[in-house]
Amino acid sequence: MILRAVALAGGLLGGATASQFPEFSQQYTQRLGGAVDALSEVVADFDTSAASADLTRDEALAQMQGTAFLDSRRADMTRTFTRYDGLRADLDILESAGPFMRAYHATRLSDREVARAALTAFEPAVPINLAGIIFAGTGFFAGLIAVWIFFKALLWPLRRRRRPAAGA
Repeated sequence: MILRAVALAGGLLGGATASQFPEFSQQYTQRLGGAVDALSEVVADFDTSAASADLTRDEALAQMQGTAFLDSRRADMTRTFTRYDGLRADLDILESAGPFMRAYHATRLSDREVARAALTAFEPAVPINLAGIIFAGTGFFAGLIAVWIFFKALLWPLRRRRRPAAGA
């Protein structure tokens, strides 16, 4: 009886947690769009400066050397370009995906700064759309099964062994 109650509680917790994914992924995507917009300004400004000097981006980066400051700035800009390219690719995929495909592409929700900002602003809500209900149901069954398996494995060494019936 206790095992069933704990498994039910695990199912409810799993359902409540999973039901929040569609909204969180939507907020993450919105924050990601803001980050991409901000980085695109930096990238465009650098590319404009490089073009005005008749340089490509790579040529401009190559010329940024000779002092500790320029070396550091070149490394900063290289990281910015890499992050921009990665976030842009993530945004392209997430913007065109619905809640179920966002779950499939959950690894694209991995930028720490964007995730932290989305979590800070995130407020859990009761899902009343189809996607939220399906995620809640899936999470419920996943939590129920996970807790059930955990306790069955934990109690397995303590179970009584059945003896064969007499006369059989």
